[in-house]
Amino acid sequence: MAKTKDTRNKIVDLHQAGKTESAIGSQLGLKKSTVGAIIRKWKTYKTTDNLPRSGAPRKILPRGVKMITRTMSKNPRTTRGDLVNDLQRAGTKVTKPTISNTLRRQGLKSCSARRVPLLKPVHVQARLKFAREHLDDPEEDWENVIWSDETKIKLFGKNSTRRVWRTKNAELHPKNTIPTVKHGGGNNMLWGCCSAKGPGRLIRVKKRMNGAMYREILSENLLPSARALKMKRGWVFQHDNDPKHTARATKEWLR
Repeated sequence: MAKTKDTRNKIVDLHQAGKTESAIGSQLGLKKSTVGAIIRKWKTYKTTDNLPRSGAPRKILPRGVKMITRTMSKNPRTTRGDLVNDLQRAGTKVTKPTISNTLRRQGLKSCSARRVPLLKPVHVQARLKFAREHLDDPEEDWENVIWSDETKIKLFGKNSTRRVWRTKNAELHPKNTIPTVKHGGGNNMLWGCCSAKGPGRLIRVKKRMNGAMYREILSENLLPSARALKMKRGWVFQHDNDPKHTARATKEWLR
């Protein structure tokens, strides 16, 4: 768009002199579309001045937008109420919907925080190393793996949901997740396995899980699951480094 009023007036003068939009654009170094827009505006409103915009002006100034965006970047769990209070202390009175609209214009949206395992730095590095080592493995290799694990399902209590303001595809950033641990009261312990071909057996563990019980579960359910899943010869059994899994007796049983 032509920025100065003199340029806009010159476009109108050349148009009244009979020059085409293309010729005016070539003479002034402007796009034909820009010239056409100025001429249409002059024909409609008989002026080239900037017209007042429709709607109410935005209450949050650019400085305030930067402040709340920076706050959300540092702590995505900041609530809209917190931001309302921050802006009010800075002299700007806004509502929560105004905060929501402003954050959405900045590419942020309110989402439920993902629950992920609580990992120490050594665990993160080990998982990253494993992923890099197997990045180029063919798909057929993964179809030949049975994955196994235990989990506790809570029966009572409230699984609270926290919301975060984040950008698209940032759901697994540590700031946007809720770390979880595998303990707590009022729950069922389950053992299960699966492969790329589907789920294997799912077993409820009625007593306290120990190495002997783990080996008993494997002896009763692992091979039947492999047969049901029609695993190929030489299939791989994969479990984590839980002490029950890495115990000498378990390793000897697996051999």
